Amino acid sequence: MRVLVMDGVSEEGLVPLRQNPEIEVVIGSKMSEDELAESIPQFDALIVRSATKVTAKVMENADRLKVVGRAGVGVDNIDLEAATRKGVLVVNAPEGNTIAATEHTMAMMLALARNVPQAAGKLKEGVWEKKAFMGVELRGKTLGVVGLGRIGSAVSKRAQAMEMEVIAYDPFITEEQAASLGVELVGFEDLCRRADFITVHMPKTKETFHMIDDKSIALMKQGVRIINCARGGIIAEDALYRALTEGKVAGAALDVFEREPETESPLLKLPNFIATPHLGASTEEAQLNVAVDVSEEIVSALKGRIVKNTVNIPSITPKTLAAVRPYLTLAEKLGRFHAYLLSGRVKKVEVLCNGNLSNEEVPHIVTAALKGLLEPILQDTVNFVNASLLAKNRGIQVVQAINGQTQGYANLITMRVHTDQGEKSLSGTLFGDGDPRIVLVDGHRVDVVPSGYMFYVEHVDKPRVIGAVSSLVGTYDINIGTMQVGRKEVGGKAVMMLSVDGEVPQETTQGIAGISGVQEVKLIKL
Repeated sequence: MRVLVMDGVSEEGLVPLRQNPEIEVVIGSKMSEDELAESIPQFDALIVRSATKVTAKVMENADRLKVVGRAGVGVDNIDLEAATRKGVLVVNAPEGNTIAATEHTMAMMLALARNVPQAAGKLKEGVWEKKAFMGVELRGKTLGVVGLGRIGSAVSKRAQAMEMEVIAYDPFITEEQAASLGVELVGFEDLCRRADFITVHMPKTKETFHMIDDKSIALMKQGVRIINCARGGIIAEDALYRALTEGKVAGAALDVFEREPETESPLLKLPNFIATPHLGASTEEAQLNVAVDVSEEIVSALKGRIVKNTVNIPSITPKTLAAVRPYLTLAEKLGRFHAYLLSGRVKKVEVLCNGNLSNEEVPHIVTAALKGLLEPILQDTVNFVNASLLAKNRGIQVVQAINGQTQGYANLITMRVHTDQGEKSLSGTLFGDGDPRIVLVDGHRVDVVPSGYMFYVEHVDKPRVIGAVSSLVGTYDINIGTMQVGRKEVGGKAVMMLSVDGEVPQETTQGIAGISGVQEVKLIKL
């Protein structure tokens, strides 16, 4: 397996890759889009920082690529939609530079409050001047934090230590979580009206692009100060320029710009504006940490293990991963079983989780079930990255639900697949130490280990059917490992499940289908 490493990623941080003899690390030099597109078919993984652009054109050629790792947080330079379509996992290292970005934010805030860069510049020019650089104290001021994630939370903690009042806007944080940080959760407009300092810690998305613009600045206090060490583009730079020149905004400090590298912005000529060239993660410690983190994620991805810090599928914490991993295997087997039962076009997939499975765990279980369902029937690569997108693109409605009732099992996963010709339902659970079992087939109780080659036989509950099936299988010199029969009533519909040792010729299935009383037979390959 070959990994291409770009953008001068810390060599010391590549140790997790170099420790694996089956992984070859190739250090790349700066490439154009065409050069990278030409080179990428040779690699299983790619690691970048912010300089290399992983575009749709690059992804089109990435037939071998399994994972792209961003040694840092932001993934603006990676076309996530193209990666997802291709089934390429995108991972980042969101925790490695948390402290570096937090401390840089505090440094920018202090520098902005006390005019440190301007005063230092004048002194270096040989001018001793004090009156022009009168500053303000942070103590007693209100800090508005836009985005209360890892970095926003860490900034809040440090701001409180400096006796600032902290309010925050984050639509994905509960009031309880904010309160645990000692932060008041408010609406965005309220934050604009109340804050003396505003610091941005949101990702750049369609929703956050230019969220600080003329309209939001008009709501702010006269003399507000604004800091952005997150992503360029969240602040509309032309609106910020107007507000700085008019005096509405007393000062601004940016570490990021909408276009980078940026050396021509009119903001750079303003005396009340300070900037750094995207230094938020530029500490020795942070660069080592993010390189190690992303290298470990690349190893996990290449070895087929679930990774933690995924960008184009829901991320999963180590604690959640440990708890949910056996259920992912079960869900994928349920989906794969359904794929072999299908008749007609799939219209809807329902996944119901009974028991104590959590809201955080269920989306991963649903993804695993979709992967299992689609993988045997699609020509495309199907994995945890693109399974949900492939289902959506094919017009398949996906419904997930949680029910605390146990149904007689500690946890029960039920998957129903609706087609234009009917509906099938399978339920599974775990026995013992992560031992997956199918326990219900269309409401018929069974106890089946979903592995290897299996026959699914719907038949009328009457004498000589079971014997005829087992006898016919034996005539083809196929050994039956286990047999399960489920029925709801005597003489009604019954379901027979046979696990067999080894591959089965097609004529065996045809022979079973010809037995009197057999209504449907499917060969399942798990």
